[in-house]
Amino acid sequence: SQQGSDPFAQTQRSKLQHRRARINQQINKEMRMRAGAENLFRATSNHKVKETVALELSYVNSNLQLLKEELEELNSSVDVYQNDSESINVPMIPLGLKETKELDLLVPLKDLISEHYGEEGVLFEKEIKEFMELRQAMRTPSRNEAGLELLMEYYNQLYFLDSRFFPPTKSLGVFFHWYDSLTGVPSHQRALAFEKGSVLFNIGALHTQIGARQDRASLPGLNQAIDAFQKAAGAFNYLKENFSNAPSLDMSTASLNMLVRLMIAQVQECVFEKMSFLCAQHDFLAQLQLAQEAARVEDVYSLVHQTMTQAHVKDYVPFSWTTMVHVKSEHFKALSHYFAAIALCDCPVASDAELPEQEKAFIQFHVTMPEGPSLRVLLQDPEERRKLGKAHLKKAIMKHEEAMRIHGLCKILRKMDILQEVLSFAHKRSLSKYSEIDHEEDFFETGDAPDIHPKTHQKPEIKSPNFSQVKVTDLFHRLGPLSVFSAKNKWYPARRVHLMRGENGFGFTLRGDSPVLIAGVIPGGCAAEAGLKEGDYIISVNGKDCKWSKHAEVVQLLKSTGEEGVEIGVITLQGSEGPKAADKKSVATSSGSGLLKSNKENSRKSLMNSKSASTLLVWSKKSKRSKKSTYGVPFTAVGDNEAMY
Repeated sequence: SQQGSDPFAQTQRSKLQHRRARINQQINKEMRMRAGAENLFRATSNHKVKETVALELSYVNSNLQLLKEELEELNSSVDVYQNDSESINVPMIPLGLKETKELDLLVPLKDLISEHYGEEGVLFEKEIKEFMELRQAMRTPSRNEAGLELLMEYYNQLYFLDSRFFPPTKSLGVFFHWYDSLTGVPSHQRALAFEKGSVLFNIGALHTQIGARQDRASLPGLNQAIDAFQKAAGAFNYLKENFSNAPSLDMSTASLNMLVRLMIAQVQECVFEKMSFLCAQHDFLAQLQLAQEAARVEDVYSLVHQTMTQAHVKDYVPFSWTTMVHVKSEHFKALSHYFAAIALCDCPVASDAELPEQEKAFIQFHVTMPEGPSLRVLLQDPEERRKLGKAHLKKAIMKHEEAMRIHGLCKILRKMDILQEVLSFAHKRSLSKYSEIDHEEDFFETGDAPDIHPKTHQKPEIKSPNFSQVKVTDLFHRLGPLSVFSAKNKWYPARRVHLMRGENGFGFTLRGDSPVLIAGVIPGGCAAEAGLKEGDYIISVNGKDCKWSKHAEVVQLLKSTGEEGVEIGVITLQGSEGPKAADKKSVATSSGSGLLKSNKENSRKSLMNSKSASTLLVWSKKSKRSKKSTYGVPFTAVGDNEAMY
């Protein structure tokens, strides 16, 4: 079985989580004090009391402010996740994992196994412990592919846990506790959907950490970062579309929406970095393309900034994130104008042969047409190009300054030297280009350059999680095929029936396999006398467990009985007393008001793709019909899909 990174080694991350949770408790305490003081302030008419309370209020409020700032710094300890390369990578925003409390399932599952399945709970301790070890390991996944597989494996295993132990009507009675990834606030719920949703959130969060760790100074690193952020967007999007009513803020629709957009923006930023790698330095069209890519990054970051400043999200998202996103939107706007200027001033003027293509690209380059001469004249006149380039640089410098100003407003970002360095480098580069093309004798007023039309050559994709890539086998396989032995089915206690073979055989017809079904009982035959009923499932023959046995195996066991007869163990599904009920597909949703509902999640799509025999035998209804054995059957006596014994 897989291991998490050592759960006892207090990693940087879990230290952060503990500090987060502690600060949040203090914040809650201060909030209660503030509410009490405010009520007293409103209620009293005594001046002296009012003054004392006002003093206390200001004290509480400044305390709250400090606590929130401390929390803020924790939520922004991005450096725990960034890579260690020397080259300058603009920092990306990773998410911390949701923490969870330990969960002891030993007693509840053993009880359910003996009550519901009529088996000795004690015989399944090994499986239950294995499940709990898997859960323990998945709390601290390593930040790589193996960590992702561990989370996926646990997520897939929850599908079986759900089918085996979570009846639609009754709760297992255990609570799943998870902490909010941004605020550290704890939530708990009985619904397994909350556990599934939280694991899915962590799959997304782990992708963000893997993305932020890549060394984006190389193409392979960039492609890996793009892939990781696209998969993070996919996980958060899947969570948003398939789960609702989450008890914690980080899994609310508004938050997930914001996270999906943030990931898409980070992908777009990586695409820009990739284009800067691939673009030819003095190629006019390539520089225009870079300017448009930068404008596109600006576009998506300003959308994220809008989303982060909306009512439901604003108080919840760390101020440093909102600021960083705002800084980036200004920074990339500046870059779009800078590359426009480079295209105009540093690239050779078009030859007659190149002109049509350059003209076509330039028509679609600006949001509105620049004032001045026609495009053709502009493109072929170095002086006109310099003028427009200068206007673009003027705008770039204004935007660089704005980015630096916003960056300076956030105490936490001020401590992030890397971002500071990137901003000031870009600013100096634009300034020196400006002074290089500025002529002393310029008497014209530098015009206002129109904005650049955003356009990208690689649209970000939202990549949904592919659960079938991690194959799992049902840990509780021994309980029998899920088509019958599931939490939603009920059956009468198993019966042992002794049969002697009559002159016409045992007098029943069998159908299907795993488990084999008694499809018909011949009136007056041995089986009827012994009390076997149509719709009974054969679970053992002469003490040998047959729950998973194929049709032919059961027939073989029956045929090999001698004079002394055979002992068959059977069960009857409650409310089914006919063969059809077991074939009905299950849909189990965890319902109930205020519970996290896992809506479409339960359509089982995720596991339908994985074709591992032991897992999915239960869903492939086809196998039920096709196995018929026709051994010594009088042609007229039975239906077309059964065999008589």
